[in-house]
Amino acid sequence: MPVRQVVAKELAEIFKIIAHPDRIRMIEELRDGEKDVNTLADRLQLPGARASQHLSLMRAHRLVEERRDGRRHFYHLTQPELAGWIVDGLDFVEGRMTGPARSSINQARRLWSAPSKSVSS
Repeated sequence: MPVRQVVAKELAEIFKIIAHPDRIRMIEELRDGEKDVNTLADRLQLPGARASQHLSLMRAHRLVEERRDGRRHFYHLTQPELAGWIVDGLDFVEGRMTGPARSSINQARRLWSAPSKSVSS
């Protein structure tokens, strides 16, 4: 298989895994370090089971790693640069939007570029 085809296939797999709004938001929450499932679910206003399912899929594809501490499960990005991809992708999204939706891009860029706090967006 030609090299470009192999690389394109791998990129497509990564894009397929991150191609869900909840998972994009999880990646951004994990950009500054590990968080437990309950914290992620609370910050993203998701049911715990749904957050766990997304994390399980991302772990199976090696986008996140898990650390257990008793009954708590902590997750972190295997390559934190992935969060930078998301922020960089905002430029492409912004070019497609008009009117009030563009302000959403600027707000997301500010939130996702700032050090993480207990912000849920």
